[in-house]
Amino acid sequence: MAEVALTLTGVAVAFGALRAVDGVDLSIPAGQRRAIIGPNGAGKTTLFNAITGVVPPTEGRVVFEGHDITHLPPHKRAALGISRTFQITNLFPSLSVEENMVLALRGLSPQKFSLFGSPDLSTADQDRITRALRLAGLADRSATVVTEMAYGDQRQLEIALALVATPRMLLLDEPAAGLSPSERSIVADVIRGLPKELTVILIEHDMDLALGLVDYVTCLHEGRLLVEALPADIRTDARVQEVYLGKPHHA
Repeated sequence: MAEVALTLTGVAVAFGALRAVDGVDLSIPAGQRRAIIGPNGAGKTTLFNAITGVVPPTEGRVVFEGHDITHLPPHKRAALGISRTFQITNLFPSLSVEENMVLALRGLSPQKFSLFGSPDLSTADQDRITRALRLAGLADRSATVVTEMAYGDQRQLEIALALVATPRMLLLDEPAAGLSPSERSIVADVIRGLPKELTVILIEHDMDLALGLVDYVTCLHEGRLLVEALPADIRTDARVQEVYLGKPHHA
């Protein structure tokens, strides 16, 4: 049986009386590609935030590779090997691709706030940048300024920034949001080309795109786990059709 990368037990996130995530149990094997789907307001991004520490769980337990990370801050979770992207691009637009990558690496360093750190990259750091850009399909774009890049390229850069940390689990929050069909195809190829040992969890509203990228699917509804199944079974599941696709049970 595959090693378990992530386990959630009874995880809830409440904002006052609103339970955005309500008692979710989840187990994701190492190396699996998992989609988290559901209609707007289902609690998908809030669940991501609970996993990465942006919002602490109100209840429940989060375990990553055997470590209880329920109460760890985001930077300590990142140090254990968890990385993510966000719905909205978070780049330095006036800097080059390479400079954005260097800043991302500096952010991982214990000396990131030091005024006396060397601006020179070590060979190991340069190799990490080169590898992350190659995986994200941007190997030939290191000198390009972000403002000169198409939006799809910027989304690829977001993935590269997450990969430069050499994570063991990568969370992608709507990686294809706002992209044209051709750009979506490129991002899909990037995700398919990620290392097989890397656990990938993604939120994606494009059902066809999501189901074509993953091994298994979790569907949320009103903060609760509605159904978990293989992609082929999700396509025909009446509960998913009703809450996610807006189709009645008898359709």
